[in-house]
Amino acid sequence: MTARRDEIGPRMLPVSAPDLSGNEERYVVDAIRSSWISSTGAYVDRFEREFAQLCETRAAVTVVNGTAALHLALVALGVGPGDEVIVPSLTYVATANAVRYTGAEPVFADVDDQTWCLSPTSVESAVSSRTRGIIAVHLYGHPADMDALGEIASLRGLWIVEDAAESHGARYRDRPTGGLGSIGVFSFYGNKILSSGEGGALTVNDPEIEATIRLFRGQGMDPARRYWFPVVGYNYRLTNVACAILCAQLERLDEILATRRRLFEGYRQRLASVDGLGFQPTAPWAEPAPWLFCITVDAEQFGRTRDELAELLASAGIETRPFFHPLHHLPPYLNATAGALPTTERLAATGMNLPTFAGLTDADLDQVAEVIADARGRGRR
Repeated sequence: MTARRDEIGPRMLPVSAPDLSGNEERYVVDAIRSSWISSTGAYVDRFEREFAQLCETRAAVTVVNGTAALHLALVALGVGPGDEVIVPSLTYVATANAVRYTGAEPVFADVDDQTWCLSPTSVESAVSSRTRGIIAVHLYGHPADMDALGEIASLRGLWIVEDAAESHGARYRDRPTGGLGSIGVFSFYGNKILSSGEGGALTVNDPEIEATIRLFRGQGMDPARRYWFPVVGYNYRLTNVACAILCAQLERLDEILATRRRLFEGYRQRLASVDGLGFQPTAPWAEPAPWLFCITVDAEQFGRTRDELAELLASAGIETRPFFHPLHHLPPYLNATAGALPTTERLAATGMNLPTFAGLTDADLDQVAEVIADARGRGRR
């Protein structure tokens, strides 16, 4: 089912809600009746196969969430104490936390104005003798400039992990995200384009890396010798029930993307004439995934700050989300930068996400746009 506004509640229009209007219930019931409800079963195999096809990779490996996927990617690439990994400061905290899980240190780089993703120039400045690799986040569904980052990585002997948690269905130079680096990682959290509530996956082409990921995902048990554990692994497996939901979601991916793109266009049409608002840029080589609709608020032109606009929207029953805090401002990561990060600072202070989910109606879009336009028209209180 797709959650409608009246089903969610009359007092708040949420930022996101899952679209479960396909075969999700039928496949979950089938998984339960089969008794295969743990981490093996037909839906696990089917989803891994079909998701690898979507990403044009040799294999996909499901895990419990996107953070676990990031962690396993770094473990499979041999990251450990004394190493550094370059990550954008403008991203969800899991990107940096996964680096710390391995004993390595994240080094934060800036994003650029053209993509809101890692700036190749900033990455170049952040490379040191301890750098092992780069995590390229496809922020808010827009692919990072993988060719430019790949050139840096090739010259310096580094790998690239794609943090594709937010980019289901995105394409870079007509290639899907997830197959553009050494490993791709995805999240299937409840607010993502494809969702099983919780869940994640890694996409990979190298069979040795895949074998390492599968080894560490399943407590480190040797696949050829039951209950023999040559390494200390993790319990990161995803259930057959969750994969049943994901199989149903994947069947309708084109429909889901089309619906969300219609919402994006609806917002652009309604908000294009509002002075002081900016939209997420799209590079000419990119086909972004329509995850959450993003705006930036220029307080001088708009007459209110981002936070003041968010308060007005909340008072009208409309939930929004600010952009991520710069990670180098958070207590665990103070001073972990290679220099000033001005674009990160500006976007983090001015950006916000508007409600984006399949159940939004034209009337909902009208309401959001009217509150924003009225806030601009009245100016600062």
